[in-house]
Amino acid sequence: MRVLITGGSGFIGSHLSDAYLERGDEVFIIDDLSTGSFDNIAHLKKHPRFHYTIDSISNQPALAELVDQCDAIFHLAAAVGVKLIVESPVRTIETNVHGTEVVLSLANKKKKKVLVASTSEVYGLSAEVPFREDGNLVMGATTKGRWSYACSKAIDEFLALAYWKEKKMPTVVVRLFNTVGPRQTGQYGMVIPTFVKQALAGRQITVYGDGQQTRCFGYVGDVVGALIKLMDHEDAVGQVFNIGSSEEVTILELANRVKKLTGSESEITFVPYDEAYEEGFEDMPRRVPDISKINALVGFQPKMTLDGILQSVIRFYTEQSPIARNPE
Repeated sequence: MRVLITGGSGFIGSHLSDAYLERGDEVFIIDDLSTGSFDNIAHLKKHPRFHYTIDSISNQPALAELVDQCDAIFHLAAAVGVKLIVESPVRTIETNVHGTEVVLSLANKKKKKVLVASTSEVYGLSAEVPFREDGNLVMGATTKGRWSYACSKAIDEFLALAYWKEKKMPTVVVRLFNTVGPRQTGQYGMVIPTFVKQALAGRQITVYGDGQQTRCFGYVGDVVGALIKLMDHEDAVGQVFNIGSSEEVTILELANRVKKLTGSESEITFVPYDEAYEEGFEDMPRRVPDISKINALVGFQPKMTLDGILQSVIRFYTEQSPIARNPE
């Protein structure tokens, strides 16, 4: 196969590139490096079947040329991370909605299969845990900036599914639940790399709120394997799938695990949401996926435990320079 990955120098995109190249396929990526990093793909730049374009997906002529060359498209490019979403809502909405419009429009001309990466954020304030793909999406008020991301990704989903329903262009939507692993940065609010870098640097480990909110963390290797299986499976077209782990942990327990595994003497401190983000910030008390649907179709079952994930991230940052370990 010849695959195109938008946002290919990002955390997930770079691991997806690795997996396809190892399988013997050819990989094309496009990324403007706004939230991705060239460091993530530096080890691939001399690979004969890896091709990178540093540009925005809004550059339609450049993107159209890449779409024409490829058999399938993974649309991962997006504004991500709670910190970025709260601080730059205009950028978030425009990047996510317009970018997806451009990708789907160009792919439709040649009826190329597109997998659109969405997010568990679309479930919003729903209390129907674990979250099912056919469950209701409960958005917060439009005056709360954080919900702009969830709404923009929900529009992406509607648009992708509409292209399949109306124009018969094959699309698949995946909702990712806290994908983590080596190469992920804490720069935009991702909790595990932030905790790990704080612990390794001997600084305070900052827990937002009371730390009793729970999350499930999926290993990037498991997630990438699921993405490839869905792209390969004809019956995935026109459907939405949760991808993640069902191993639930409170954020406070997560901080304690990181502290223990790093052997750190860092103090765990609590920061109110209003101070961390913005006044009136809303968060979900629990975010747990029901992964029975993807399991039934492609046999997806997470293999990496949470401790294994944490050890992989700790190992990654331990191997970095002391400067790189310092939290942003």
